[in-house]
Amino acid sequence: MLTIEFILLLLLLTAVSSLLTLRFHQKVPQPVILIALGVGAGLAGMHVRLHPELFMFVFLPPLLFADAFRMPLREFGELRGPILFMAFGLVVLSTLLCGYAIHWILPVLSLPVCFTLAAALSPTDTVAVSSLIKGRRVPSRLLQLLSGEALFNDASGLVCFRFAMADALTGEFSYQQAFGTFLLVACGGLAIGCAVAWVAAKLNKMLTRSGYDETQSQIILVLLLPFLMYALAESAGCSGILAAVAGCMVVKLSGIIEDASTSTRLQSTTVWTMVSYVFNALIFLFLGLQLPNLLQSAHSLVLAQHVGMWRLGLLVVEIYGIMLVMRFAGIWLSIACRWISARINHMPFEATGFAASLLLTFAGVRGAVTLAAVLSLPTGEDGTMSFPAREAVVVIAAGVIVLSLLAASVIIPLCLKFIPAELVDKSAQEENMARQKLLRAALDLLHKAQAVPAIDNPPETEEDRAALEVARLEVIDRLTKLYQSRLEQEDATPRITQADRRNAIRHARMELALRLQILRAERQTMRELVAQQEINDQTEWKLQQELDYEEEVIQALAHRLPREA
Repeated sequence: MLTIEFILLLLLLTAVSSLLTLRFHQKVPQPVILIALGVGAGLAGMHVRLHPELFMFVFLPPLLFADAFRMPLREFGELRGPILFMAFGLVVLSTLLCGYAIHWILPVLSLPVCFTLAAALSPTDTVAVSSLIKGRRVPSRLLQLLSGEALFNDASGLVCFRFAMADALTGEFSYQQAFGTFLLVACGGLAIGCAVAWVAAKLNKMLTRSGYDETQSQIILVLLLPFLMYALAESAGCSGILAAVAGCMVVKLSGIIEDASTSTRLQSTTVWTMVSYVFNALIFLFLGLQLPNLLQSAHSLVLAQHVGMWRLGLLVVEIYGIMLVMRFAGIWLSIACRWISARINHMPFEATGFAASLLLTFAGVRGAVTLAAVLSLPTGEDGTMSFPAREAVVVIAAGVIVLSLLAASVIIPLCLKFIPAELVDKSAQEENMARQKLLRAALDLLHKAQAVPAIDNPPETEEDRAALEVARLEVIDRLTKLYQSRLEQEDATPRITQADRRNAIRHARMELALRLQILRAERQTMRELVAQQEINDQTEWKLQQELDYEEEVIQALAHRLPREA
């Protein structure tokens, strides 16, 4: 099959997965549907060999860059302790302790091989985590903790994986050398990412001040930026993952976003949303495409080792259970450290709770990074030394990936039912407070404008000045009523009764529904004007954009309304 045909078929499967997700009312996570479609395509004859280095270079930089951009800096600073512990400390502990546990279960595998498998399974997959919890009412603090952990633990897990693999191949390992190399790889990646982002920010400001503020060019350059950071860091022997993450943080702090024009921000948001969606879907499709071959490898492994398939499945469950226990213990260790720190510093402590801890545990999903890591183990086909028990490591890792995805898709919705509602609505309350202050600022400005007469370019005659003043007051009065209506909808102070709030929500829904009907009528009129050749397609396109922006605003307002009044 030609490459272009293969790519088009993958994009078609991506669109089909979205339709199936809607058909199942989002009860089945889209990653599971994508993997199932990939398995079906693989069984139907679609085969693709996954090149780990190329795979990680193409997919990881833009996805990590986008996820880091969505990570709020304030919460990252507040949660830096738990995030860094889970991203670095928990990965190292999981590699060591789970490696010993796997060796105890499978003594036939050498200890370095078990460390390699544990290191590949230690990092969580940011793509899988964000895809599983997308659209669910997850507490913002838990969501930020999971996102921050997944941004950094890929780098620490891959570094541990490389050292364990080298130990299994050569038998040479030094903890002192490993620690020094780890610091060099991590700090080097952070430094390169920050440096590239700083230079890019300076160049962008120079071009903007010189008049070269062109929307499409800026979007393309920002899209290429994470690839440049990743490539430079990897060529220097450092972590490209940390380079992309750190570079995004510097871009956020540099003010590039604020300096960009409104059209650039709107269009870049659309582009990055589409890139993230397509790349996320392709990752799970590639994972599904690999499973038929991996299942065949598992069958060959079973025949060679003279064990039943059920024994191999039980082995996968045991290893996944070990990783879960280790992660659950690490989460409670982090909670205990935060409690001790809060008591010492006399600061308030927000308890996580058992349901939230369980959610954090099962949200540690393994995904494409783990699969790419184990598939990068040398096969010996090019004359180099083959990795010991490579087939067993690959099959077990693939089984743990699938099991973690299935378990998370079942357990996470159950955990969310037992998490207190006030934890979920905390970010919504903060957003509501900010909206009220913005609306009050607008009303204050309108009241001041109403009290001060206009003096810019006054007309010469008294009649024109009077007409202008009447028009100005009418505009101010109309805008005041509009913003006052919005403020009443946003206002959720205790003096408002539950019945008043239900009425306000009901009125807001009626208003939004009517506005959507008006938009549909306007679109129908526009199509009739085009059919009658009263306007051309260019005019239609401009009007269509205006209606699209207005519909986006209406849809955003509708999504913010509570489901139950």
